[in-house]
Amino acid sequence: MEWFKKFMEDRTGVDHLSLALLIVSILLFLVGKLFGWEFFAWLALVPLVLCYYRALSKNKLKRHQENILFLKYWYPIQSKWINQYRAFKAKRQYKYFKCKECGQQLRVPRKKGKIEITCPKCRHTFIKKT
Repeated sequence: MEWFKKFMEDRTGVDHLSLALLIVSILLFLVGKLFGWEFFAWLALVPLVLCYYRALSKNKLKRHQENILFLKYWYPIQSKWINQYRAFKAKRQYKYFKCKECGQQLRVPRKKGKIEITCPKCRHTFIKKT
């Protein structure tokens, strides 16, 4: 095990882009095998080789720059998915209304019966069933 530690000492290792390449490789391989498309199974080797190349590379600065560029595009996609998941989860817990005066969207908890809702923006009050 000591030889492996010495071997990996100056190497880049695995980062976000390497993991993404590994996942793409696995997905391509599975699609190729499930649908009988041999081309996809062979195509899965390209991101896998890139993943290993990045992990074993000694050029840390270049790999870091590539990872930063990847994260620049990945984080907005990831945060969009997370926000959509949270909104989906919140739909079960909350009911949404629009204020008739200012159009502000208001969130109130579900299953509370008839409640008086006050808009925090314009202070208009109305009664709705949740």
